[in-house]
Amino acid sequence: LLQVHDELIFEVNESDVEVAAKEIKEAMENVVTLSVPLLVNVGWAKSWKDAH
Repeated sequence: LLQVHDELIFEVNESDVEVAAKEIKEAMENVVTLSVPLLVNVGWAKSWKDAH
C-alpha cells in the first residue's frame, strides 16, 4: 500500500485485480455514513507509470 497525494496504490497479483478492486472500492465508499455519497474511482495497470 502506498499513498501518493489523493491516491492509494496497491500491489496485487494480476489474477486477483478485479476482486481486489471491487473489495477496496466497496470498503472505501462505505467506511463512514455521510449525507453525501463518497465516490471512489479504481483503475489498474502493470506499473504506476502506465496508470497515468
